[in-house]
Amino acid sequence: MGSVRTYVSGDVRVAYGQLYVVSEPEGDGGGPHESMAGQSQGLCGAAIPGFLYLNTALHTGQVGFVVEVHEDPPRLDEEWEDVVEASFRPLSGEVALELWGGEGHFPLGLEEGVDYRVRYSGSRMDEAREREHEFIEHPGIERHLLQFWPARPERDRVVKQVSGSAAYWHDFARKLPRPPSPEQRAKAERRVREEAERAAEEQHLSLLRREWGGRIPSERLRTVLGNVDGIRELAPELAHALDELSPERQRAVARWAMRRAFEEAGLAQVGWIAPALDAAERGQRLPAPFDDVHEAVWDRLFADPDVPQTMVASTDGRTPAMLQQAMAVAALFGAVEDDPLRAALDALYAAAVTFGPAYGTLFAEARSAFPDELGPATA
Repeated sequence: MGSVRTYVSGDVRVAYGQLYVVSEPEGDGGGPHESMAGQSQGLCGAAIPGFLYLNTALHTGQVGFVVEVHEDPPRLDEEWEDVVEASFRPLSGEVALELWGGEGHFPLGLEEGVDYRVRYSGSRMDEAREREHEFIEHPGIERHLLQFWPARPERDRVVKQVSGSAAYWHDFARKLPRPPSPEQRAKAERRVREEAERAAEEQHLSLLRREWGGRIPSERLRTVLGNVDGIRELAPELAHALDELSPERQRAVARWAMRRAFEEAGLAQVGWIAPALDAAERGQRLPAPFDDVHEAVWDRLFADPDVPQTMVASTDGRTPAMLQQAMAVAALFGAVEDDPLRAALDALYAAAVTFGPAYGTLFAEARSAFPDELGPATA
């Protein structure tokens, strides 16, 4: 015979006729229906992985309770009236016997990830139930022995039955529907996951439609860098239309928007700026100071007395005064972007900001200038 270790020995207080063996710090286990589903006995619910639900006949009061861990299968002692067996595999965390409501915690020497056979024995259960009120505040006569030993998993079984209390719980367990098989559970979980993914995708598409004027934008339009969000917020239909153009026509729109921004800001005829506009329209390298760091452009823009300084409100009117010429310069830098779609979006948005609250006039002009690509002009 192998060694035996005793972890609990004495009277413990039960409430609602139940105790538990838990092996997850955050786990709540389950009630009798979940714990006993598919079992042939109802004293030791072992249907939930890493959790045991132990029944007593006494509803509330003291019962004698002993927990043993054996190296080998223990001998069956005939003194016990009701005996059942089940299998148990501890999960993560400390394994412990827990009393209802957190009224007691008894660590047990069981190893995580090891399969155990559990034998749960009881005596004088019917007497305890019949004399319930005598044992609420004093030790009772019902006793239980809970034994563990390493063993491969097997079906639960009734080893011995004498009491009517045990017979009641066995009958209760046998009437419960069988739990789903691992395959059925995996299929159900997969279906739930797929439905959640479908719902998330529908929600995502619905949001895209709202943001993009009732249409789903292309992947290209969603991922292009630059001021795509600016055009989307002002005129999403123009963003879609620009996305559908050829690179050559996208570049043409970018150059047109650049020119209109500089005209609106009174910059198109400024001597050191006009050559840059001409070079951009011909697809040539920009002349100085536009060929270097942008700071040189801003410094000259603000220092040149020939450059007009006019103010314009933001497109939404919330910012009342922005320097219109500074807004227009961004259209030139946008128009020469390597990506034609980004060039069109950036230049058109910079031009819209240059027009400020009158950006609708700009968009109407764009539709007139490119009627086959951007649609007819609107009022």
